Amino acid sequence: MGSAFAPPRFLRSLCLCFILLVGGTQAEITVYHDNNQAAFTTAPGAQYTGPAAYNPTSLTPPPLPSPTVLTTIPVNLQNAGTPNLSIKQKGSFFGFSIEMSVTNQVLGKNSTFIQVPFLNLMANIVQRAGSVMVRVGGNTQESAKLVDTLPNGRVLAKNLTGVTGTTQTPPLDYTPDLFYMMRNISSFVNVHWFLGIPWFITQPFDLAIVPAATEILGDYLLGFQAGNEPDMYSIPSHGHRPATYSPNDYSGEFSNLLTQIDATNSDPTGQGKAKLIGPNIANFNWKPEDVWNTGFVDTFDSNLAYLAVEKYPRDNCAAAYGGPNAVITDPQTIINLYLTHDAHTTLLAPYLNSTMYAQTKNKPFLMFETNTASCGGFLGISDSFTATLWALDYALEMAHSNFSGAMFHLGGQNVFYNPFTSPPTNQSTFHQWTVGAIYYSALVMAEVIGPSNNTQVLSYAADGLSSFTPIYGIYENGTPVRVAVMNYLDDPTGASDVHAVIAIAGTTMPASVKVKYLAAKTVVQKGGYTWANQTFGGNFESDGRLMGTEEIKSVDCDATAQTCTVVVPAPGFALVFLNDDAFTEDKGAASMTFATTARTRTHNTATVDPAVLSTSNGYKMSDHEMAGTSKPPKGAAPRTAQASLIAVGLVIGTIVAMLGRAS
Repeated sequence: MGSAFAPPRFLRSLCLCFILLVGGTQAEITVYHDNNQAAFTTAPGAQYTGPAAYNPTSLTPPPLPSPTVLTTIPVNLQNAGTPNLSIKQKGSFFGFSIEMSVTNQVLGKNSTFIQVPFLNLMANIVQRAGSVMVRVGGNTQESAKLVDTLPNGRVLAKNLTGVTGTTQTPPLDYTPDLFYMMRNISSFVNVHWFLGIPWFITQPFDLAIVPAATEILGDYLLGFQAGNEPDMYSIPSHGHRPATYSPNDYSGEFSNLLTQIDATNSDPTGQGKAKLIGPNIANFNWKPEDVWNTGFVDTFDSNLAYLAVEKYPRDNCAAAYGGPNAVITDPQTIINLYLTHDAHTTLLAPYLNSTMYAQTKNKPFLMFETNTASCGGFLGISDSFTATLWALDYALEMAHSNFSGAMFHLGGQNVFYNPFTSPPTNQSTFHQWTVGAIYYSALVMAEVIGPSNNTQVLSYAADGLSSFTPIYGIYENGTPVRVAVMNYLDDPTGASDVHAVIAIAGTTMPASVKVKYLAAKTVVQKGGYTWANQTFGGNFESDGRLMGTEEIKSVDCDATAQTCTVVVPAPGFALVFLNDDAFTEDKGAASMTFATTARTRTHNTATVDPAVLSTSNGYKMSDHEMAGTSKPPKGAAPRTAQASLIAVGLVIGTIVAMLGRAS
């Protein structure tokens, strides 16, 4: 590695340690609300005009099914010899995909100023699962260029005048400090990373990312994505290849990549060439079998660390980007499609052959990018409890279907589906983070699977079982240890509560079982959901740490009938622990949190009436950069602001004050 890729590491580590001693952002303007309310609401007659990530607009829950469904459900498990169990799964199954263009908002400003809420959010997963997978990439990786430096110590910069493609993707410049920032994050919490090699231009490939990332990230680098949705490259999709572009052409480009890496000595350790990920198709113009039939996997067996696809159930691109023939979908008309288990079995059916094929080739198979809908998701669906249940069920069905992991995508301020969102730059002095619906899914999934790396998942089937009430058996070494019960129905009367009557053949049921509940008042609720009575609150209320006292219910079992009946509200989810050893919390890693006491401004604070804030022009979109593949507003321009970061520590009896930059 040349000097361009090796800034002084001891300085980075020292500065980072000072910052983590004092943490991240502390709110100095506090707006108090009930947990079940968004931090901002529109006044009567007003129309919300702020960023999509905080839009308080809610939908109406879909009606209950008619006729009614079975709600007293026998769950008859076996103590051994259960057929149709999944492959062994890791607790890190549920990961995150971060659009490359918003890494400075999500990960940190640079390697010496990491976003502490992000550390806390990752630490929550690691505590339960042992590790977490994060992909940095997306459409913006395809034309991203590694440069030595950028003005004002930035790690990346976007050219908002050069957007291309359906998703209006801006070209990126980024520096090696992005990788140092990722590496520093991994030194605090056990995060492992995926990156992507730019694929729009192949003659020659831009290979700068390969030696830089492999040297800096080392074993924390899981792999390089070789092309992002190549089946959408051609005309008329993204327009980067001719209409005749085929799986054979993609395979040829993959071969050319390897040839160019060797010719330029871009991978002296060989680590990069052995960690490639393909074909990453969206099942749009090609099917996975179209790629397998070219001999792709056998030809590149020694280079492919993972096989992967990307799939969203539908898109909201018409609303996001318009167009002369755009037909915008009304979210209210499709919310019911996200509240049924059948949606997942239908979505995953085209991949079952491929997950079996991957096992014959000894390759893990990933869902490399997904979420509720591409182009930012749907208002009232992607940002509500509907998405929490949907994503958890989706992840469990993928685990049962022998995927080995799934990355749920996030962008910036102008999308609905984010698992978590940092505040707009011009509000970071007084607002905390917003933890979205899908992060709760990730947290719960980490406990469902656990850290053993021997977990097998069974999508339970029984006569009369409704698509509104999916159930999963969770096994360790062939023995059932946990049961996951979901209730998609929305019924405050209690008449639609599920009664799961659990029995295990071949063993004596315990005197009682412990249960943790994922809860909300309705499927359209925004924020304030609870997992075992703990929450991340509403908009702008979280530093990444759970708030409240954990409540684990104890349910007595029937010694005579040898059953345990667990009630799951409508809507809701319950994780049933069949024995004390089945608890997963705190078994992945030691509990670790990072206090958020660093400030980017230490004067001129004020208290503002929430009623005034909720209807004020507080979201000046020209004052901050917009996210990733989200279309920026006309006339928007990024703005930099200088602020002070005060970090005070005691070092050999000397008080040291450090001032950093918040760009």
